[in-house]
Amino acid sequence: MIERIATAPDWYEPYRISQAIRAGGFIHVSGQAGIDEHGRTVPGGFLDQGRRAFQNVERVLAAAGAGLSDIVKIGIFVRDMAADLDDVIRLREEFLSEPYPADTLLEVSSLARPDWRIEVEAVAIDRGAR
Repeated sequence: MIERIATAPDWYEPYRISQAIRAGGFIHVSGQAGIDEHGRTVPGGFLDQGRRAFQNVERVLAAAGAGLSDIVKIGIFVRDMAADLDDVIRLREEFLSEPYPADTLLEVSSLARPDWRIEVEAVAIDRGAR
């Protein structure tokens, strides 16, 4: 069974994207950027956007009855690896805990909006799955 997970407001609905999908004992969270609940990019630098991206992942997981500690795989996409790697490590430390999830970190040439500097996706265990 596949179930769509969404928060209110659902800032991804206009783009025909599910914020998350519950399937096969896992919760698959779509990439979350540093945007507020109205879809506006948060002010500030990389860390501000990164914190909000992780908070958005957490918010979507909460809507599915899960939390950051349930993440088993995370994908982090950044625009400037050289400039932001130390801050990525800092974000991992702030939001994730041991055992740290498997992780893919990629530098990309662009994200959906030109002012986005980071996007975070996740796969979490669905502890409520039977």
